[in-house]
Amino acid sequence: MDKIQDTIEILKMYNQDHIIKLLKKLEGKEKEELIEQINHIDFHQIMELYSNTKKEIAIKENKIENINYLDKAKLSPDQKAEFDSLGEKVVRNGEYAVVTMAGGQGTRLGFSGPKGTFKLDVYGKGKYLFEILAENLKQANEKYQTKIPWYIMTSQENNQETEDFLEKNNYFGYEKENVIIFKQGELPLLDKQGKLLISKENKIKEASDGNGGTYASLRLSGCLADMKEKGIKWVFIGGVDNVLLKMVDVTLLGMAIKKGVSIASKSVVKANPHEKVGVFCKMNGHPKVIEYAELPEKMAEETDYEGELKYGESHIMCNLYTIDAIEKVSKENLMYHHALKKNSYIDENGKEIIPDEPNSYKFESFIFDAFEFFNDIAILRGKREDDFAPVKNKDGVDSPKTAKELYEKYWKKQEKLAKEF
Repeated sequence: MDKIQDTIEILKMYNQDHIIKLLKKLEGKEKEELIEQINHIDFHQIMELYSNTKKEIAIKENKIENINYLDKAKLSPDQKAEFDSLGEKVVRNGEYAVVTMAGGQGTRLGFSGPKGTFKLDVYGKGKYLFEILAENLKQANEKYQTKIPWYIMTSQENNQETEDFLEKNNYFGYEKENVIIFKQGELPLLDKQGKLLISKENKIKEASDGNGGTYASLRLSGCLADMKEKGIKWVFIGGVDNVLLKMVDVTLLGMAIKKGVSIASKSVVKANPHEKVGVFCKMNGHPKVIEYAELPEKMAEETDYEGELKYGESHIMCNLYTIDAIEKVSKENLMYHHALKKNSYIDENGKEIIPDEPNSYKFESFIFDAFEFFNDIAILRGKREDDFAPVKNKDGVDSPKTAKELYEKYWKKQEKLAKEF
């Protein structure tokens, strides 16, 4: 009884009277599960995030400076050979792991199901996004005579479907014992008045806490400990939806080792000053990625003495970390961003309400917000046609149509190069 009373006191303190009413209506297991869920919520944190929705984010221009990078295409043969040798050694020694963030649904593609289960219409018969990634890793295993552990992060929403899909497709020939699936964290959804939303299952409605939650999820799931046990020293983290993603780029890895940094990333040049992508920079002396909406227009258009954009290095979700770097940021509180979204909910009379317009806040942290905890980052500029073909939108840019064209063109070029050698 004390536990119920304690829970009610917490709800009163944070003005969640509608949840108290719901609790009083429920019986047995349903009631127990809701109490358990309430007691796992950090109300202080969630209310702080809610109060932040009322504040403006201001970035002072004078705190931002451009960041150094190396262009892969302009490396000297000796430089590239040195980087490749350093990176290859780590991979061959079994000290390298890959994490794929696959918690999203294919909603923006007009596709029902986990994004990784989307089939891209390549070569007539098509390939699933998970299949493309598995092929990428199998090639690396063969080339470097190793077995790279593959950690796949799902969400509460798509975990079961993802597991069933991979099992049914025999992990696309990737050894099952080298695939580890874990779930990312969630945060409650709040309406515009700061009230928690209730789901059809009489639970507090939650949503994934953003790709920045990957670090903490790796630690809390036990995957970080598993990596340490395996002797992993470097970890690559990328998304599920870039069909040209190089998950094992020994040049990038070797560059990071040579530079003596804990984090590294691959970039591609912005298509134009106003392309809607996050760009690398330094803020207060630390690496950072600024979202396109937060970069002042004047800075977005600024060029250097060679006529290149000063803030032109796009973040393409192609990131590399030492195991210690992941452990460090997994314990830090990353900044949370909010988005106003449409979410259905159950009202006080038990009726489902499906809103016509955005009605609630979703909170998420971004993976690149962790870069600020380090003094430096190694950035390797790649090429869009070699490294970046995302499947994000149903039509237009970054759609299945553009990804298919880039993918087929890239592999045609690789086959031609292979014949020449």
